[in-house]
Amino acid sequence: MKSPASASWKAPLKFRMPTAENLIPIRLDIEVDGQSYKDAFTWNPYDPDSEVVMFAKRTVKDLKLSPGFLPQIVQSIQSQLATFRSYEGQDMYVGDKIIPIKLDLQVNHTVIRDRFLWDLNNFDSDPEEFARTLCKDLGIEDPEVEPAIAFAIREQLYEIAIQNVTTARENRISKKGRRAAEHFTPRFLCCFLLIWSEIGGIFFLIRMVCKASGAALDLMKLFSFGSSVVRKLQKKKILMVCLLLSVASGKERSGIIINPFLTFYLMRTYMLSKPKKKGVAGRES
Repeated sequence: MKSPASASWKAPLKFRMPTAENLIPIRLDIEVDGQSYKDAFTWNPYDPDSEVVMFAKRTVKDLKLSPGFLPQIVQSIQSQLATFRSYEGQDMYVGDKIIPIKLDLQVNHTVIRDRFLWDLNNFDSDPEEFARTLCKDLGIEDPEVEPAIAFAIREQLYEIAIQNVTTARENRISKKGRRAAEHFTPRFLCCFLLIWSEIGGIFFLIRMVCKASGAALDLMKLFSFGSSVVRKLQKKKILMVCLLLSVASGKERSGIIINPFLTFYLMRTYMLSKPKKKGVAGRES
């Protein structure tokens, strides 16, 4: 295996296999009319979809499988490719990760059990080269063992890459939650409770007026600028609601939270709701 890359990745990367070649593991386990077909191999996700159909046709022909295997093989490969492509473009958080890889394989009469460390930040790594070196060191001559080892490594790296996508997504959601929580300060909550209590008092007053008059509730008339209910609201309460709404919804300026637009609108509503002074009618001579 090639030497690890000197630079470690701190920021999230776009999803891909942490190897030199972005090959994904494909595993087939299909049974049709009592006949079974099992296989495991790697696939280039950027190959055209027509290659999947051609591969399935060659496999059915070479292994003399029944025609029912053809659509099953195509569907299984395309489904696994679609799963891989669904992660493309998403962030994948790696960080400084050295992970353990476990091998527990039996290929024909050869049993391989091993455990070693793998650097996820080494995007020059080559599982096929590692498997070739391992078989050479152990004196394994079976040609089927080497691809089985490389496939087992890629399969574990693929699972870890998907987990890293989930980790990046959870970190992003957690940061959004923390940013949202920062807005709910004790000052904001206090203002919200005071505003809510004022609103509750206003609606209680409205209900009492409606009960006393026995008239139907007409919201358009009730909240019109000339409404008697609005005119009877206490001046201090309206000013308090204006101030508290401004404090709760404004932006911080010079240490004071003010929303001038909302304050102007509410103050204008209050001023227009004040009863006009009626002139003194002249006496008839």
